[in-house]
Amino acid sequence: MWKKIMALLAAVSIFMSMSGWCEGAYVYADEIMLYAKSAVLMDADSGRVLYERNGYEQMAMASTTKIMTLIVTLENANLDDTVEVSAYAASMPDVQLNIREGENYRLGDLVYSLMLESHNDSAVAIAEHVGGSVEGFAALMNRKAEEIGCENTYYITPNGLDATDGDKFHSTTARDLALVMSYCIKKSPQKEKFLEITRTPSHSFSDTSGQRSFSCTNHNAFLGMMTGALSGKTGFTNKAGYCYVGALERDGRTFVVALLACGWPNHKTYKWSDTRALMEFGLANYQYRSFDEAVIPESAFAEIQVTGAKSGQIGGIETIQVEAAETQDTFYGVEGLLMNGEEKITVTLHKVKGLSAPVSKGQNVGHISYKVGDEEWKRVELVAAEGKEAVDFVWCLKMVFEKWSI
Repeated sequence: MWKKIMALLAAVSIFMSMSGWCEGAYVYADEIMLYAKSAVLMDADSGRVLYERNGYEQMAMASTTKIMTLIVTLENANLDDTVEVSAYAASMPDVQLNIREGENYRLGDLVYSLMLESHNDSAVAIAEHVGGSVEGFAALMNRKAEEIGCENTYYITPNGLDATDGDKFHSTTARDLALVMSYCIKKSPQKEKFLEITRTPSHSFSDTSGQRSFSCTNHNAFLGMMTGALSGKTGFTNKAGYCYVGALERDGRTFVVALLACGWPNHKTYKWSDTRALMEFGLANYQYRSFDEAVIPESAFAEIQVTGAKSGQIGGIETIQVEAAETQDTFYGVEGLLMNGEEKITVTLHKVKGLSAPVSKGQNVGHISYKVGDEEWKRVELVAAEGKEAVDFVWCLKMVFEKWSI
């Protein structure tokens, strides 16, 4: 019996080593062991998806919704505004601040209630103040999602409670959720305020009358889990399960993790292990690479021949210089990407072989494309550095006259 047990343990050991199992990193045969049904690891600077599992599947998002609620509020309202609580806002289910109809609060205090304690009543009070109604605020949220580049997101509520609207439901994808967080911490004009609020350990305040006092504590455990943790938001509904979106910055790299349907009660800790596993995967495998390291074809800035242009003599051949346009179109506003060791930057030149006069200074003559994989991440437009006029009757007559005058 003892020999059989030892043989079984040996077989298990061999199987685990062959499978690439690693206890610390939750890695199994080149896959990250995750609990979440949908997950994304994103380069926050570029919006590039570095790892995904069902990352484009539209699912309920629970209170991770509130990162959009906060950024829309910061970009459209004054935090010193006074918010009056409606009966509808006061009727929201748990989790609540327990505000009451007719009470007044400073908007800047309610956003801490929104983010630190995830209060649903505060979310509706904020939405009604900023958008005029929950429906009006949802329209602002959906408009912002479209601007950010979300492809499969639809907001109905400002607090993330499950809701439907015809054949649509309150939902997002892990990719879109990560993109929203990336925007909040990197590109929004209110990014510093967003980070300040979401990183605050606690906040105390009262209503404007001073009769009721409240204290909110930040429940984002990720902020204390890893060095460089920036921000995050938890969420849970019966439909969505446990959800999370969080950001980390280290050594000039910023990663965002988004998790949807990451377990149901009693598995609240799954989201933390998944977040750590994905962040550690990113830190271990991705480094920043600049597009400047790529070699540009020598012919990119070679002169271009122009036919039919005025020159020193009839039948003469003219050329123009080529230069990069002053505005270089980096599609995602970045000059590099987080890449793994096997990826390469591919540079392709698209340029006309010749031109016919007239040619205008600044006229487009091609572009240099920078790709990683099949996706273009940067494009440098090439333009004519000078103009060339086309041959006309007056010019020809002048050339003939000069020739016969010699």
